[in-house]
Amino acid sequence: MIAFTLYSRSYCHLCDDMLTQLNSYSQQYPFTVDVLDVDADDELLSLYDELVPVLVGRHPGGDAQRICHYHLDEVALRQFFAKV
Repeated sequence: MIAFTLYSRSYCHLCDDMLTQLNSYSQQYPFTVDVLDVDADDELLSLYDELVPVLVGRHPGGDAQRICHYHLDEVALRQFFAKV
């Protein structure tokens, strides 16, 4: 199953929007989403602070791939799903 990680923060409306848009694909594609708050981890904060939200996906047995940040890139997301 595809696993997504959404690097986010609690007061970020763009983060909420990206999660809502991503979840709209759940009827078409099986996946899980783990939402991580970058403000809770110094390493994540240094990596993603100015980029949140950041969506990273992983196919079973594959490497993590950054799909998009700021806004959901639906073309990049569909390309990622097509690699299954």
